[in-house]
Amino acid sequence: MAVKVYIVYYSMYGHVERLAEEIKKGADSVEGVEAKLWQVPELLPEEVLGKMRAPPKSDIPIITPNELSEGDGFVFGFPTRFGMMAAQFKAFLDATGGLWKTQQLAGKPAGIFYSTSSQGGGQETTALTAITQLVHHGMLFVPIGYTFGAGMFEMEEVKGGSPYGSGTYAGDGSRQPTKLELDQAFHQGMYIATITKKLKEAA
Repeated sequence: MAVKVYIVYYSMYGHVERLAEEIKKGADSVEGVEAKLWQVPELLPEEVLGKMRAPPKSDIPIITPNELSEGDGFVFGFPTRFGMMAAQFKAFLDATGGLWKTQQLAGKPAGIFYSTSSQGGGQETTALTAITQLVHHGMLFVPIGYTFGAGMFEMEEVKGGSPYGSGTYAGDGSRQPTKLELDQAFHQGMYIATITKKLKEAA
């Protein structure tokens, strides 16, 4: 039976989604692992999204809280809002009380990835403040640390991400994830998929 890694995210302008796609590729590169992309529900009405010039959502399926229980490992992604996860993702996690009550996510590994508008916009605090959600579910936070190697020490170009997880900078929205940021996302997917597989095989 394949090891299931769920990449669950919220993306308003597509930056987080682009990272999610690359994380999936990395996870799928691990033999015996089946990665799947999921979006969380949008909270804002179409009229508001239109005024914010947000593009239409992709056709990636919308996950329900109970479907989380089917995953063996997770990578959660979201843009930052004042140094914390976007409300859309927080609202989704707020609806996982039933899973918390039965501890269906306890012991399962989870990583985090994110997008901020600027270098001081929360590349680390967004991940750090999100860890509380994992703790209450008894999940195992899996940071990438410095396993990405030389890419973690890049100083010649602007690069999102940190030891907490992969990331990107959106700027005014026109900046897209760079090759280095996408490579880091691929690495994160491969890394957490490998750990998820080891944990499941040892269970």
